[in-house]
Amino acid sequence: MSPLSARAELVEVLSRSVRGKLTPNAPLAPLVWFKSGGTADWLFEPADQEDLQAFLAKLDPKVPVMALGLGSNLIVRDGGVPGVVVRLGKTFASVERLDETTLACGGGASGILVSSTARDHGIAGLEFLRSIPGTVGGFCRMNGGAYGREVKDILLTCNVVLRSGELIHVPLADMGFRYRHSALPEGAIVVSARFRGVPGEAQAIQAEMDRIAAAREASQPLRSKTGGSTFKNPDGEKAWELVDKAGCRGLTLGGAQVSEKHTNFLINTGEATSAEIEALGEMVRDKVRRASGVDLQWEIQRVGRP
Repeated sequence: MSPLSARAELVEVLSRSVRGKLTPNAPLAPLVWFKSGGTADWLFEPADQEDLQAFLAKLDPKVPVMALGLGSNLIVRDGGVPGVVVRLGKTFASVERLDETTLACGGGASGILVSSTARDHGIAGLEFLRSIPGTVGGFCRMNGGAYGREVKDILLTCNVVLRSGELIHVPLADMGFRYRHSALPEGAIVVSARFRGVPGEAQAIQAEMDRIAAAREASQPLRSKTGGSTFKNPDGEKAWELVDKAGCRGLTLGGAQVSEKHTNFLINTGEATSAEIEALGEMVRDKVRRASGVDLQWEIQRVGRP
């Protein structure tokens, strides 16, 4: 038996012991914003944290594991994702008030839910999460941010399940945060986090959330199949300006296009493949490099087999 088939057999055996849902050859395109890409060898939706830990502890360490949130900052390549993709469901989507300025949030809770719960309890400073189309787990891993704020500004601690199945408690100081990056190891999954804001008035908090929502609606192609901000902002510059100056606004490749509305967004105009979307991004990077000498870095994660 080949190592690959042996691992597949092991996952099948494990599927009979988990309480959550384990699906082979699971289509990922419906779960990501670009609506493109291949399948996951296995998609695991754990029943709870203990189920996730037990599954990972028994899983062959050579089998790769990747967490999937709302799929907003992601290109899943057309050949699919090897190993196991973990998607945290409703069990991980709770948000609770701990004290006057602190929220306990599940790793599967959306930015909108977190910011709205903060508003309801008069906790300000978390409004920017309203504009991040992802989950707590994703924006803790990536130090997500918008409108002058980042997760590092509000995070106290998070609980992380390692690839081994071990649960660890990681304080802010150990997250290794920098721009759109954390020091969390590969295969680690953020299952919960604690955020701290400041006391505020619900009406003022809602007004700030409305301002952010209106700004996003006016400047971003929110009703398109997109992945959000494509490239990181270089020091002292804005990625969209560099893309625009390089003449890439509206640039197309197959079914993929650089947004006319916001040039740091790529969109799937219909039936684009992930290969077309990624290749268009590389085309933009090349044009920017030639035009300004700046080597744009991907912000969107690209995963899987070509």
